[in-house]
Amino acid sequence: MDKWLADKKSLLSTRSLKLIHGILNRAVKSAMRRDKVKRNVVDLCEIPEGRSGRLSKALTLDQAEAVVEEALRAGVRMRAYVLLSLLIGARTEELRALTWTHVVAYDKQRKAWRPVAEAGWDHDQFAIYVWRSVRRKGDTKTVKSRRSLKLPRLCVDALRELHAKKESVPSPLVFRTATGTGMTAHNVRRDFRKVLDKAGLKGSEWTPREMRHSFVSLLSDSGMPIEDISRLVGHRNTVVTETVYRKQIRPVIQQGAERMDELFRGSVTQLVTQRRQTRSGRRCKTRWTILGSNQ
Repeated sequence: MDKWLADKKSLLSTRSLKLIHGILNRAVKSAMRRDKVKRNVVDLCEIPEGRSGRLSKALTLDQAEAVVEEALRAGVRMRAYVLLSLLIGARTEELRALTWTHVVAYDKQRKAWRPVAEAGWDHDQFAIYVWRSVRRKGDTKTVKSRRSLKLPRLCVDALRELHAKKESVPSPLVFRTATGTGMTAHNVRRDFRKVLDKAGLKGSEWTPREMRHSFVSLLSDSGMPIEDISRLVGHRNTVVTETVYRKQIRPVIQQGAERMDELFRGSVTQLVTQRRQTRSGRRCKTRWTILGSNQ
């Protein structure tokens, strides 16, 4: 078993090796309870360090602005896809499953959120329901991943144009091919990289999911609390956000220092003034002493 795991370490990541080890361990324990084996050899094996994965990265603000500018010049479908990926942080698997019934507008007269197909686009607030994904059962990655996200104006404008586009084959999907079927990961990755190439980046070095990492990075740089970022990206808690996006989070803790400055501003100012007066008095006394000795 040690040899078998060692042979796999050049092919699989450490996480995959841990999952395999766990499955085998549970299987042998189950066999032991049924007297099929006498000893759990898997439990004695150490999990080797697997192949390191591809390091994720995030766009800087300048790079993000260049990508947005180029996305606005792209075709309407990829324009909407890139803008939603970057500006609301949705997973690519969530966007590929997005339907028009889950793009909603707030109707002030009815005081309710309604699909844009019914309510139209003459409203001030828009949102999407991130309730589905292209996973096997159609569910989102976790229960917390089910969320409703208000749309920035750039996203609204792009979706409005996409909705107005006449399609020869009708489809409920927002992001679909010309034949009405859902876009595959390959479709998205190919067109996404073209946009990044035109934005001055090397598209082959980027993936669509890194727009989500960029979303986290830009929000963190702007000073948004990690708790709010965690809710926006649909994580169970902040631990997940800090672990998965640890290279994108900028944990500058400054509230304590600011509060202490406010609390002690008056007393500190008084103390500094007293110290300055004391030092000034000492200098004067020393000066007069020196002058007296000269006389």
